[in-house]
Amino acid sequence: MMNTDALIGKRILVTGGRGFLGGHLLDVLRAHGCEQVTSPSRAEFDLTRREAIEQMFDVYRPEVVFHLAAFVGGIGLNQREPGRMLHDNLLMGLHLLDVARSRGVAKMIVVGTTCSYPKDAPLPFHENDLWNGYPEPVTAPYGIAKRIVQLQGQLYRQQNGLNSVFVIPPNLYGPRDKFDDGSSHVIPAIIKKVFKAFNHQDDHIVLWGDGTATREFLYVEDAAQMILRAALYCEDSEPINIGTGVETRISDVVSMITREVGYSGDIVWDANKPSGQQRRFLSLGRATSSQIVIPQTALADGIKSTVEWFRSIVLVRSI
Repeated sequence: MMNTDALIGKRILVTGGRGFLGGHLLDVLRAHGCEQVTSPSRAEFDLTRREAIEQMFDVYRPEVVFHLAAFVGGIGLNQREPGRMLHDNLLMGLHLLDVARSRGVAKMIVVGTTCSYPKDAPLPFHENDLWNGYPEPVTAPYGIAKRIVQLQGQLYRQQNGLNSVFVIPPNLYGPRDKFDDGSSHVIPAIIKKVFKAFNHQDDHIVLWGDGTATREFLYVEDAAQMILRAALYCEDSEPINIGTGVETRISDVVSMITREVGYSGDIVWDANKPSGQQRRFLSLGRATSSQIVIPQTALADGIKSTVEWFRSIVLVRSI
């Protein structure tokens, strides 16, 4: 088992460090005392191409790799580009694992997705059920790609001794999230819609689904801390859930957001639009036994911080 100083002095590579979770993980690693941390952009190295990954490893010679890069977004993006969802995420994960194996990387931490769980998996989702059925069809391409990457890491540990760890977070949210209409997830998408309605004095907002679907939400700074702890304490390639273990209805999330924004208009649900899997939240028994559960930011507090960040930073631009 690694100790709390095991990452200090190591050459660390973070894929997806220019993204939402990746940026927060870089902050956490540097605060932990890691000084040799790099995170090149896609413009520098296209991770769907093995030769680009080989070149990246030649340049940075990483000893520890955190794989967060992904082609990912909300339900709309999953509907528009399902083929690319499977293709890009599968190639990135498989190429990175294989190059890490061939270069003798000391540890690789891969971030997965709850979209990998079967549509009808018992609640809360337990890691043992990951392969016991087909995922929710709308997000299945992304989920299946991540499932296969997890399996590849497990097989490389068995065959070659690659020390890979696979963590599965729930829906993430928080400051610095993506708020663009084409690819944002549920909380930033709702925050942007509510602010727009508030600013335009609209009397109602139309949201997808019927509001009854549930999700588990993890504040991004907590997620980054838990991924760090997975790197320090986990020595197993079995999938491991991280999160809060708390199930929340989308309609309740909307109420928290409208209250923080100060919007009092009506919420109109469009049940003809998909809402994805009906219920999702995670079993955290394996995480608890692996010493990676940390105190969680309450959802109401996290939404408050996210709304304040959006108000102070993003609203300098027109929405």
